[in-house]
Amino acid sequence: MEKLLQYGYIPTADTQSYQVARITAVHRERFEIVCEKGFTYARLKSSVYFVNNERNDDITGTAEYPTVGDFVLIQYNESGDSTIVRTLERKSYFARKDPSSKLHKSENSDSFQAVAANFDYVFILSSLNHDLNIGRLERYLTLSWQSQAIPVIILTKADVAEEYEDLVKEVEKIAGYAAVYTISSKTGVGLEELNEYLKPRKTIVFLGSSGVGKSSLVNALAGEEVMKVNNIREDDSKGRHTTTHRQLIKLENGVMIIDTPGMRELGMWDVTEGIGEAFSDIDQYMGKCKFNNCSHQNEPGCAIKEAMENGELSLERWESYNKLKKEARYSDNKVDYSIMDKKAGKQFSKWNKQQKKAGKNRN
Repeated sequence: MEKLLQYGYIPTADTQSYQVARITAVHRERFEIVCEKGFTYARLKSSVYFVNNERNDDITGTAEYPTVGDFVLIQYNESGDSTIVRTLERKSYFARKDPSSKLHKSENSDSFQAVAANFDYVFILSSLNHDLNIGRLERYLTLSWQSQAIPVIILTKADVAEEYEDLVKEVEKIAGYAAVYTISSKTGVGLEELNEYLKPRKTIVFLGSSGVGKSSLVNALAGEEVMKVNNIREDDSKGRHTTTHRQLIKLENGVMIIDTPGMRELGMWDVTEGIGEAFSDIDQYMGKCKFNNCSHQNEPGCAIKEAMENGELSLERWESYNKLKKEARYSDNKVDYSIMDKKAGKQFSKWNKQQKKAGKNRN
């Protein structure tokens, strides 16, 4: 069990006659795993995970399809692929709409696929160049809090950015409870401040668009080149994705890092808790309006309207909050969202214009 403990496993399940393993990479229906016997490959047990040779979209709990970072029970096979018989309970995970599901094309499909599991921290990476996008950071923060892990905002490429202090302050305004760090993987600036997260048996997920320096940061933390680095286009700061499959990398210091191309397709599928954490500055006003059913538009005694009039809450922040909530409702049920949006859209738009006009008059 010592090897699995090094990979972050906390014994909680009755393993019976099976061995515990952790998924370190996913290649379609074949999985790279690490267990007490070492590194090997495994496949899903058909009678558990499939029905009539198709993925069972109704399975829940211990039969959920494993992904990188998952702990699973296996029937070990020393002469070939082992067999995965059970997915153990997750403490955190990211999910997306399952592209392999037979329900995927249905507008009301609620079939989701985990793309990373059992991580302690989410490193949200954004470079201090053209890539920095406050709206995207708000979205990533919401998803990160919903995953049940702790988000950390990493602003990269400080060595090539000029006078970025104002950008950092802008990020800190929307960071909420998440810490914000400014680093350079090239010069080493700020890397020491990340040491509190780089502990043995801890797992970190990297979240960010291409060209933000994820591979460079992994290499800097590892002290060697463990991931290929692609150059970015200097005119628009865009880069090619270097990760081609979901994988977990264990560094010499014992910390594990998950990088996965599936993170680019995450949707706002269920972020009720995540929005409350990511927008704690707005959440504090909820429930304080004069009317319990306040829509925060034209009602008297609205705490949200009062906060914006007093300058405690910006209109941009409120718009971002509503945008993410709408996206979440849309992902959850497109039909219900469409009905809701037709009823409230015109009224919200009118009030929005009034607020912007009032702001210009005050200036």
